[in-house]
Amino acid sequence: MEIPLSKPFLGEEEKNAVLGVLDSGFLARGRQVELFEEEFARYIGVREAIATSSGTSALFVALKALGVGEGDKVVTTPFTFVATASAIVQCGGMPVFCDVDEETFNLDSSCLERVLKREKNVKGVIAVHLYGLPCDMEAILSLKEQYGFFLLEDCAQAHGASYRGKKVGSFGEMAAFSFYPTKNMTTGEGGMVVTDSSELAQRCRMLINHGSRKRYYHEMLGYNFRMTDIAAAIGRVQLKKLEEANEKRRFNATFYNQALMDLCPRVVTPKVPEGRVSVFHQYTLRLQEKRDELLAFLRNAGVGCEVYYPVPLHKQPFLVDMVANCSFPVAESLKDRVLSIPVHPQLKEDELNVVASLIRSFFAL
Repeated sequence: MEIPLSKPFLGEEEKNAVLGVLDSGFLARGRQVELFEEEFARYIGVREAIATSSGTSALFVALKALGVGEGDKVVTTPFTFVATASAIVQCGGMPVFCDVDEETFNLDSSCLERVLKREKNVKGVIAVHLYGLPCDMEAILSLKEQYGFFLLEDCAQAHGASYRGKKVGSFGEMAAFSFYPTKNMTTGEGGMVVTDSSELAQRCRMLINHGSRKRYYHEMLGYNFRMTDIAAAIGRVQLKKLEEANEKRRFNATFYNQALMDLCPRVVTPKVPEGRVSVFHQYTLRLQEKRDELLAFLRNAGVGCEVYYPVPLHKQPFLVDMVANCSFPVAESLKDRVLSIPVHPQLKEDELNVVASLIRSFFAL
C-alpha cells in the first residue's frame, strides 16, 4: 500500500471549471480572477485580495508594496521555507532571524521582543503560520504597537486557520497565501495578497501588471505576476471545498493524537494552544530519538513522509554571510527531530491505521 504525504483534493468540479474557461476562449487574467479575488477576500474577512502567479510572488509584491528596499530589516523565522527570506532579499532588504517556540514551531514572542530591543530600525516582521498553526498574534500585535513595525503574515500553509475566532491573514497590514499543489487548497500554481488597505492593494495590482493600471501606460517598474483565469477557476472551486478539507485534516490529526499519545516523550504530537484553530497543512511529530531511522522505515513501507525543514534559513548558503555567527538553538534542534506524516483529506481510515501502526511497531522494536 502506497500512502502519499500529500494529494490534491480535486474532482470533477475543478475539471468542469477549467473546461468552461477553455471553452470561453479567454485564458488570461479576466473575470474568473476577479471573482476569485472577491470570494477569497470575503472568506478571509478583508477588503482586498490580489491574485498572483505564486505564493513567492505574493510575498515579494507585498513587501514591495510595503516599501521594503535596500538595507531595510525585516524579522522572520529561520524555520520555514526559503521563500519567506528570499522575498526580503529580492527587495534589497535584510532578513533578521528570530528563534521559534519548540511546541508550536512558530516565532517565539519572547525572542522576538529581544530581537526588537537589540536591532535598530526594524521595518517589518513576517509572521509565518507554520504547518497551518496560527502564531501567537496577541503577543505579536502587542509588540507591533510598541515598536511600530509593519506586520506581514505568511499564510502559505494556513488557509482557513484562525486565532480567537479571526482568520489568519486579517491581522497585519498585508498577508500572502500560496496555492501550490500541496497546499490546503490549490490553483495548480498561484498565490494571493490580501489587505484592508485600498492604497496597498492598488500598488500590488500595478506591481503584478508591469507597473500599469491602464494598458500600455506604465507608472512604475513592475512585473508579470498575474494569475490566469484557468488557475482562478480551479481556485474558486477549491475555496468552496476548503472548510470540508480542513475539517478532515483536523479529524485525521485527532486520530493520530489518540493513536500515538502513549509514545510520548519519544514521540511528541503537535500542540494546538487554546484559542487557535489549526488547519494541519502538515502533521509534524517531534522525535527524541531515531528520527532518520523512522523516516527510512516509513518510506520503505510505502508511507510518504518528509522533514520540513532540514536546513534552517540562517544556514542556507546564500544567506550565511548576511547573518554571520548567528545561532538559533531551537530551530537547529528541531531540524534533527521533526517528521511530517500524511494528514491530507483523502486519507482513508485503513491508511490512518497503517501509518499509526507502523510508527507504534517501530518503537516497539
